[in-house]
Amino acid sequence: MISYETEKWPHWNASEGINSNPNKCYINPSQRFLETALYQMPIAYAELLGNPGTGEINGMVRFYSVGKDVLVNAEVYGLPFSTETCNKDIFGFHIHEGNSCSGNEEDPYADALQHFNPNLCQHPAHAGDMPPLFGTNGFAWMIYLTNRFSIEEILGKTIILHAHPDDFSTQPSGNSSTKIACGTIQAV
Repeated sequence: MISYETEKWPHWNASEGINSNPNKCYINPSQRFLETALYQMPIAYAELLGNPGTGEINGMVRFYSVGKDVLVNAEVYGLPFSTETCNKDIFGFHIHEGNSCSGNEEDPYADALQHFNPNLCQHPAHAGDMPPLFGTNGFAWMIYLTNRFSIEEILGKTIILHAHPDDFSTQPSGNSSTKIACGTIQAV
């Protein structure tokens, strides 16, 4: 009889391969992640809204608990986009330490403060550094797994979307340019 291990992560045994035990079946972890995002309620979310002058940016970022890790799902509409063949519709995407999407005339999201960085790491190892969003005709969708933060740590923090991609080297924040959208992370 075959038993399906759904509670344990599959592991690689270099000498025997993934499916080393004939009584166990390898379960693709990606299936577990997709099922989590499709069928479970997120633990937290942030509604992204664009600032005046950047179009009608809006979206949702959802945070799911997967064991000790966090599954992050971003869905964003109304992004600026180019129809050129070699467009750069890539946007920096970070969790910031502030708890407000307010600011001033120069920086509408100044109160979002800096990248969330409780361990005082150099960029791009901040806990709040996330993969960039790749836009497609004004839309972006992404899902990824991280262990850089827990959901409890980021509640009340802000998510910022930047006009340009993070270069993953410039200190302290990756030279991502203008903040074009913001949302505050809250429990469901």
